[in-house]
Amino acid sequence: MMLFKIAVRNILRNGRRSLMTASAIAVGSIALVLFGEYNDFAFLGIQTQTVVGSGHLSVFQKGSFEFGSGNPAGYSISHYRSVMKLIQEDPVLKPMLNVVTPTVSLFGIAGNFSMDASRTFFGSGYIPSDRDKMRHWDEYNLRPRDYVYSPLGVSDSDINHGVVGAGMARILGLCGPLKVPNCPPMPKATETVDRSAPAASVDLTELAARDRSPVETAPNETAPRLDLLSATATGSPNVVTFYVNGTQNQAVKELDDAFVGMHLALAQELLYGRGEHKAVSIVIQLHHTADLGLARDRLNALFAEHKLPLEVRDFTELNAAYVQIRNFLSVMFAFLSVIMGVIVVFTVVNTMSMSVMERTNEIGTVRAMGVRRSGIRRQFVVEGFMLGIIGTTAGLILATLLAAWFNQAHIMYTPPGQSHPVPMRLFVGDYALLVKVWIGLVLISTIGSLVPANRAAKMKVVDALRHV
Repeated sequence: MMLFKIAVRNILRNGRRSLMTASAIAVGSIALVLFGEYNDFAFLGIQTQTVVGSGHLSVFQKGSFEFGSGNPAGYSISHYRSVMKLIQEDPVLKPMLNVVTPTVSLFGIAGNFSMDASRTFFGSGYIPSDRDKMRHWDEYNLRPRDYVYSPLGVSDSDINHGVVGAGMARILGLCGPLKVPNCPPMPKATETVDRSAPAASVDLTELAARDRSPVETAPNETAPRLDLLSATATGSPNVVTFYVNGTQNQAVKELDDAFVGMHLALAQELLYGRGEHKAVSIVIQLHHTADLGLARDRLNALFAEHKLPLEVRDFTELNAAYVQIRNFLSVMFAFLSVIMGVIVVFTVVNTMSMSVMERTNEIGTVRAMGVRRSGIRRQFVVEGFMLGIIGTTAGLILATLLAAWFNQAHIMYTPPGQSHPVPMRLFVGDYALLVKVWIGLVLISTIGSLVPANRAAKMKVVDALRHV
């Protein structure tokens, strides 16, 4: 206890220098806490965005993950409803599940032949009510209470309607009917079209009429119409009529220029024709991300038990960008930690070295009185330890206040993978981060004081007593 009393008195002896040292430590702790809390918010925000769109886990036919994108119909799950029932009724999995829903992914050609425009597309078929439930997943309460969900554009009651990417609407000349903002007018075609050749729209219309079920009637629609062409599992062409309710910006231009979101039943009709309607994948969204490992192990055991040729992938495998962004932010935090650590070390070394020089006579006196080298060393190390505690504690308090103010400032930004700005916030309440920063900077301050402490301990008594 006496060591700590002496250390406090020595720190107060030169208050200005001690204040500057503690301030440097405090600034370092503020920087680390604020950036760490931003990292936490970014991690959880990207995770939430990913889980909302693709769930925690996806079940595929074996081989689909590696080869299915080239032949989605050939790597589809047969009797997917039975598989879903097996998952939903399993006593281990049932408490963890939020949504279990089938999806269909396919490729083809979308044509607006009233304007002689066509484009290859990437289609995503889903059950709208399930997708809407997935959109409300917010385990970490990151969304504001007054957050308004954008319209999904697809309903369970009408399988012929859906949405397209804003880029797809622009390419196919749908900006006017869909009232897409900031959409440039389509330039006039420079290529001469041979009007004597049979129009492609006639061929596609005939295909659509031939493949349409007898009970289906042409609706009296005012929404823009597209004809979607794809190949079925047997390789034969198939066409369906698709009415566009609106657009959804996909943030990535390549995807935005090709995206078509539709009802699962329409995607199945287009991909499988009159054959068995399957699912390309079964998406599983859990209540809590912490259950992901347990749920995946249980799914693999369940499929092995029933001898089902299925495999399970989690959202980190399906979304490489999530892992890349997470690793990038982790490296940035580590880099900032090293810089702050070096600054704190040099500041403490400089302060303690000045203190040693000013107290040379004092060191000689206490050594002459019988204090050992270890006692001198211990005294200066305790002073560095106390400076670390004062500076880091003050920094953590200020960082918490600054983070609370920042969250009330309603600063908006557009994060990676999103097309609309969202509130930029700091994840206040990460006590593990606060403890790590506190322990780390106090430890660094203590280590920084070892160099001048060793120098003081090694002084010769006679030289120290006659130092002027």
